[in-house]
Amino acid sequence: MYLQQLSFINFKNYAEAEISLAEGVNAFVGNNGAGKTNLLDAVHYLSLCKSYFNPIDSQQIKQGSDFFMINGIFKKNGHKEVVACGVKRNQKKQFKRNKKDYQRLADHIGLLPLVMISPYDISIIIEGSEERRKFIDNVISQTDHNYLDELIAYNKVLVNRNALLKQIADTGRYDPELLGVFDEQLIASGMRIFEKRRAFMEVFTGIFNQHYQFISGDAEQVGIGYESQLLQDDFATLLNKSIERDRVLERTTTGVHKDDLQFNIHGMAMKKFGSQGQQKSFLIALKLAQYTFLTQKNGFKPLLLLDDIFDKLDDNRITKLMQMVSNNDFGQVFITDTSLSRVEGIFNKINVSVKLFKVTEGNIDA
Repeated sequence: MYLQQLSFINFKNYAEAEISLAEGVNAFVGNNGAGKTNLLDAVHYLSLCKSYFNPIDSQQIKQGSDFFMINGIFKKNGHKEVVACGVKRNQKKQFKRNKKDYQRLADHIGLLPLVMISPYDISIIIEGSEERRKFIDNVISQTDHNYLDELIAYNKVLVNRNALLKQIADTGRYDPELLGVFDEQLIASGMRIFEKRRAFMEVFTGIFNQHYQFISGDAEQVGIGYESQLLQDDFATLLNKSIERDRVLERTTTGVHKDDLQFNIHGMAMKKFGSQGQQKSFLIALKLAQYTFLTQKNGFKPLLLLDDIFDKLDDNRITKLMQMVSNNDFGQVFITDTSLSRVEGIFNKINVSVKLFKVTEGNIDA
């Protein structure tokens, strides 16, 4: 699968642009603020129906305009897929595949899988558990539509249960029967989510270790651990044990919405003891493992977007990474960087052809 053509109107700092892309490596080079990352975000929209960086669609519209449009022509299994995303101020987002509107955006997820690596990903390591759950959910959702539906169902019940707990606190009227109904629904979806996350991590951890050791040249020992309250006890028992605490805090304190990942280097927390280069290598290995997992599950290669990843990596790790993503295990690759000579030098060194685009203040020249 690859993106043949990309065009957009009034998207971020672009008034209008259209480019034809290579099946292999595409590199966008320009100064900071020129709009390189915005190009990658347009591709992300076509794959996952949203921005990678900002959940508010209207804020992606170019200043002074009333709408944006993004169009992409993909080639997948010998067939053409035309995908369009449009946003008008104060209106619902429109998303079309081959000129047909989607009833649910969730139905598009996984059709054109994508992996993006960005400096913003550092939040997966240094921020709270929500960022790491998002990472797991993003990977599994691109291979399993039922999983995405379970997440939606679970979160709806969680909102309702929390509202009931607040109502109980406000009124003093305890309704164990209604609470029991919510508990049953939460347990049903929660157990399915837990089992899929646990099965995913059993496969994913081995793939991740292989990628990290290749990038680092076996320089460090790292690990990932899956943390879930449901590993300690069954969900029904956990909810029963926590009911008094839930009533005091007016929210549900146990469940898969508390799951987390533990990232380690030499047995210690990566967040505290990993250098910037080690943390970046860790993140890249996470995303490349995601890429490998999606390829194995879907039977074809996702798009790989690499945004400003050369910073804070030494030359050896950069070369190893580019060798990896340029071989036959990977498909179409998009790269952004500020240095034309660095990009040319890297790919000349490993003898890989690259299509170069120069980006200057919302303009793109091939």
